[in-house]
Amino acid sequence: MQRRHLLALPLAAALPVPALRRASAQGTAAGATVMRLSHQYPPSHHIAGVLADFAAGVKAASNGAVEVQVYPAEQLARVAENFPGVARGAFEAAVATNFTWGNTIPEMSAPTIPFFFTEVEQNRRFPKSEARRFLDGITARRAVRSVAWLFTTNSAIFTSGRKPLVNPEDFRGVKIRGINSLIDQALTAVGAAPAATPAPEVVGALQSGILDAGLTDVSAAVSRRFYEVQKYGTVSPFFSVSTQVYVNPRWWDGLRPEARAVIEAGLARAEAEAVDVTVRTAEAAVGELRAKGMELTVQTPEAAGRWRDVMQKPVMDAFLRQSPENGPRLLDLLRAV
Repeated sequence: MQRRHLLALPLAAALPVPALRRASAQGTAAGATVMRLSHQYPPSHHIAGVLADFAAGVKAASNGAVEVQVYPAEQLARVAENFPGVARGAFEAAVATNFTWGNTIPEMSAPTIPFFFTEVEQNRRFPKSEARRFLDGITARRAVRSVAWLFTTNSAIFTSGRKPLVNPEDFRGVKIRGINSLIDQALTAVGAAPAATPAPEVVGALQSGILDAGLTDVSAAVSRRFYEVQKYGTVSPFFSVSTQVYVNPRWWDGLRPEARAVIEAGLARAEAEAVDVTVRTAEAAVGELRAKGMELTVQTPEAAGRWRDVMQKPVMDAFLRQSPENGPRLLDLLRAV
């Protein structure tokens, strides 16, 4: 079964018992409110740093009365297990990149329509926008509550080992990491063969030859060490990705008001921090990848336009087919951000 479909599994899906036992065994101050937060990013990823700062800030602001226990790199649960785990209350919180909701919440893929919602200032305004509230409302129907959006990238990198992927025709016949059924429309439009691959597994798939090419954000290419298995990279404003933080609604509603307030304040700080950290990290990542030996092409606006002309419409059309009721309204809200 493909990983993207696991998000739709029943909430009774089993979780790794040893991991949950380790989590529940963590020592906390007597009477402290504990928020266990599962995510997939390696500790070196910039969003992992933002989440670590959030946890430290909450503990300091509450004088230890609220403790956020962050479990990076799938230490607590795998990506596909985060949603059922939080919905069931096995742990309190997790994250999801907007596109990993896949077919479960197709509206989440709207910001990843190629070359559609990629401006930094749009993403800076998004957490306070009507578009965010619209998506939060849709998330609430899935038995979890959205509490924050952390801007993660507007700078994708298409990596390859044999030849650079610079022009649309360079993708023909290339086995490339797919994102979900919607975004994969852009890749098939240029003749590539996308294969859904969770982020933690991409480097191994590239190394083994299961994939010829990778697709990730430029900062993740550093933190996940893509330079060890790929020679070329094309940096593109292909799409925008945010990391949604969500919680178990029953746990959230049961918090003492002062505990909820300190968490909300910490999340608001994290939303602001994520934008600046993402921009700085992406700028530095290009230099780091070159220093590690990758040959990079940074897309010009003209080159991005050529990709957009081929890639955007198939994805836009597929998005509206998958979300005929909410899609048009959401696109209008995103354009207004």
